[in-house]
Amino acid sequence: MNHRLAAAAVSLMCTLPAVAGGSPYVVSDASTGTLIDKATVDAIWLAHLQEARLARVYPRRQWGFLSQVVGGLAGGQTCVVTARAVMLPRTSPTRRLVWEPAKSSTTFDSKANATAAQCSELAAEKLKEAVQSLASSLVKT
Repeated sequence: MNHRLAAAAVSLMCTLPAVAGGSPYVVSDASTGTLIDKATVDAIWLAHLQEARLARVYPRRQWGFLSQVVGGLAGGQTCVVTARAVMLPRTSPTRRLVWEPAKSSTTFDSKANATAAQCSELAAEKLKEAVQSLASSLVKT
């Protein structure tokens, strides 16, 4: 009995942030795992998808987002990164994302003599720029 109560409490705590801010957008990530982690990707998207005006213009049930960060250390020393942020429509009956980009933003950069940690930082920075660019093109301030 106590296990059920604990599981219900954990489940409720996990769903409260989503309910408090409204239904979140679906965000899919197809990034290289060694370059950028899921927590960093989620934090970047969360920071830029908070606009209430965005949800009014692009309803959450009809739109979702995809991010992709690829690259890494080329030749063992040069970090090359490409980050893409895309807004995609969702299908009507299943609410899955459809690869018909409505808007997209791509950023890229390279850094010579970089370590793996510096390359990860560059990847996060480029994804942040791509998401910020996409978000600013969707909602004019």
